[in-house]
Amino acid sequence: MPAKQIELAREVVPGAKKIGLLTNEVDPKGPPQTRELSAAITNLGLTAIQANANQPSEIGTAVEKLATEQVDVAIVLQTNLLLLRRVVIADIAFKQRLPTVYGYRENVVAGGLASYGVNLSWCYSHAAYFVDRILKGAKPGDLPIEFPTSFWLAANTRAAKSLGISLSPNLLARADEVIE
Repeated sequence: MPAKQIELAREVVPGAKKIGLLTNEVDPKGPPQTRELSAAITNLGLTAIQANANQPSEIGTAVEKLATEQVDVAIVLQTNLLLLRRVVIADIAFKQRLPTVYGYRENVVAGGLASYGVNLSWCYSHAAYFVDRILKGAKPGDLPIEFPTSFWLAANTRAAKSLGISLSPNLLARADEVIE
């Protein structure tokens, strides 16, 4: 997944060399994503700039740091805080003229530029399957761990136009959802 998000970031901002990471290190999902993304960015010969936000009050400063560091594009980690504050992140990133790539389509609906990742609606509805099995007597420890079999690509052409970015026809044709 990290390699695909970096690929998407470089597709929406061709020639991007400096990739920002908006991290959230107190969420258990944050540090593994940060390590994977940083390693993938380094392996591609690119520069990673991190800005951490562990509290809602730190989001503005973190996004502004990425803009001050003049990153070409920022990848926002998939954590609860950064998902819940998606509107704030999109607004600040827009004011800072910072293109953003996410892992959830909800961030793009809130005004972000593009996303590639799991479809949270599928995850939520699939959770009902497990609840049903548990209510019918299955032991939670006996149920298999399941991962999504497909990923969702979303693009926001309104955000792209506002940032002066032209999304490629190829990207738009591949997108599962284009927000205009």
